Amino acid sequence: MFEGPLQDVIDEFARLPGIGPKSAQRIALHLLDEDPEDVKRFQEALGRLQNGVTFCRICRNISQEDVCRICADSSRDKTLICVVEESKDIQVIERTGEYRGRYHVLGGALDPLGGVGPKELNITSLVQRVGSALPDVATAEFDANNEPIVEPGPEITEVIIATDPNTEGEATAAYLGRLLRDFPGLKVSRLASGIPMGGDLEFVDELTLSRAFAGRTTL
Repeated sequence: MFEGPLQDVIDEFARLPGIGPKSAQRIALHLLDEDPEDVKRFQEALGRLQNGVTFCRICRNISQEDVCRICADSSRDKTLICVVEESKDIQVIERTGEYRGRYHVLGGALDPLGGVGPKELNITSLVQRVGSALPDVATAEFDANNEPIVEPGPEITEVIIATDPNTEGEATAAYLGRLLRDFPGLKVSRLASGIPMGGDLEFVDELTLSRAFAGRTTL
């Protein structure tokens, strides 16, 4: 055990997911030896994390602006929505280069024992996106109430459910499948096998995820 501020920093790093006591100690000692300007830049970056990050008003992805870069990209396929649990899952899918549609972040998965039900997730906004097509935000104009004043964009033709292949993710996929299946002309699909049961999408390699996209099945 160290004393004073150094031990305080070690304890704080050890609270982070995936960082054990030894890793926390190495990081803290590294910062102790760093140039003061580098440490100051690190402190400022942490400070901006709380105030400089927001969530896209369309897909709920982490964003620096009101609309994230993916929703604002006019080259993306506006008729496809890939539903993921967390924003980190989008980064994994984007690295495959397999998918060129848009996303919707639920903010978690259904977990009744953990107190997470449909109301705790961004499910209502997903249904609204499917039920009434949104305008192309890359060219849309908005009024004083931030409401679109252009004609709606193309309707959603497919929702791809890419929740984690574990108990909570499967329950969420089944719930969304039942919720969306009555929309006329809408295809609801689930990523195909190739992703191990009980795993997290975050740790799946790009090749496996690409094959899962290519072989997705209709619910």
